[in-house]
Amino acid sequence: MRSTKEIFDSVSQELHKIFVGQDELVLTALVALFSGGHLLIESLPGMGKTLFVRALGRILGCQFGRIQFTADLMPSDITGAPLLDMRSQEFRFRPGPVFTQLLLADEINRSPAKTHAALLEIMQEFRVTVDGVSHPLRRPFLVLATQNPIESEGTYNLPEAQLDRFMFKVVVGYPSEKEEQDILTLHSQQIDLNARLENELTAITTPDEIMAVTQGNGQVRVEPPLVDYINRLVRQTRKWPAFHLGASPRAGLALMQGARTIAAFRGRDYTIPDDVVEIALPALRHRVIMSAEAEVEGLKADDQLRSLMRSIEVPRG
Repeated sequence: MRSTKEIFDSVSQELHKIFVGQDELVLTALVALFSGGHLLIESLPGMGKTLFVRALGRILGCQFGRIQFTADLMPSDITGAPLLDMRSQEFRFRPGPVFTQLLLADEINRSPAKTHAALLEIMQEFRVTVDGVSHPLRRPFLVLATQNPIESEGTYNLPEAQLDRFMFKVVVGYPSEKEEQDILTLHSQQIDLNARLENELTAITTPDEIMAVTQGNGQVRVEPPLVDYINRLVRQTRKWPAFHLGASPRAGLALMQGARTIAAFRGRDYTIPDDVVEIALPALRHRVIMSAEAEVEGLKADDQLRSLMRSIEVPRG
């Protein structure tokens, strides 16, 4: 079997044939995939999220699906529902769009809570239960949910318990001048996107190999001083003055699993503090809530988390 590093390098190289920049998005999406987690992406429209997920599906040899969240979307529109078979006069389950492997849940915060609650339950259980019958999903199953910035018209806040189900949250900003120039050159030729994905990208791996690698990543060593560092990092968010609410124990698990996967991507069978630091912001930023005073002062969660990380001694050796 190929090493995790070989697969990661090949997937990244192939992806950059058609997708420009956004290195944090690429890294965290792949870490989430190979750790059995999910990713929340906050960005404005037109940043190439659909292209990214479709290209990723093609390269990973996985099925791609997309759900556009709207104010009138019902839970059954996601999960599927029993339909009456006129011939047999029996109800048969018709699977919904969630039965895929890479799912783009677009503008998730445009739907009311009961609708995305249906999706978040599936993310945790990897199965759909309708009328008491469980229907398992094919693994790997990765949800890349996008949300508009909260200030946008017609959006709902995702409740804390639901945000916590996402392993990471990435904030996608505008590309640099050079990257935007590359995007204009690469995608302005009126060539059918389906044809480009089919002809220019090669499937690098398979769902079975992804599952085997994910399982193998769990064996990467995390030494006790690093476990202690992760624990102190998470616990400190609960005491930090600018935070009304700190991170849950699930944040510590995300940091542990993510650090193991990053170490494997770098070709190591042991983790180092840099692996934790690299994914600390995506793992924590959606799990802390700013206090009212901090919001009035205009403090940002990312800046506060950076200050918090600097306050904790990093294990040496």
